[in-house]
Amino acid sequence: MKTIMLFISLLIVNAATAQKQVPLPHGMIFGQKPDTVALMPASKLEAFMGKKTRITTAISGKVIKVTKEKGGWFEMDAGSKRVITAHFANAGINLPTALAGRTVIISGIASKQFIADDLQHMAGDTVNGKKQHKTNTSSNRKVSFEIKGLMVDK
Repeated sequence: MKTIMLFISLLIVNAATAQKQVPLPHGMIFGQKPDTVALMPASKLEAFMGKKTRITTAISGKVIKVTKEKGGWFEMDAGSKRVITAHFANAGINLPTALAGRTVIISGIASKQFIADDLQHMAGDTVNGKKQHKTNTSSNRKVSFEIKGLMVDK
């Protein structure tokens, strides 16, 4: 009798834990609803910015990975092996990790940052000899995006 009750309870627990995860529905919104009037692909953002360091815009692109759920930090594919790092202006928003691989529409402020500032040497730690020419001090720009609203597209 005890074995039958144990077997039935194991079946119930197994059925409860084997439930299918519900995918994020199309049109789900985090933060404010993004304005889709002047929507552009993420791959064209850097060319659209030109020499401007900050613009307010709406872009669509594929989420590579959610780096931090709390605060809504993630990376978006910008084409040509480029990555846009994005985070919400409102730190109270939590993004699910299931967002990775989905196409989203985001609106907010895009800004370019100089990487060369981060790679400068401090006093006393300069590189001498053969390693001097191997240090990476390129002046490429990195694009970051402060999001006001996100909508799951596909």
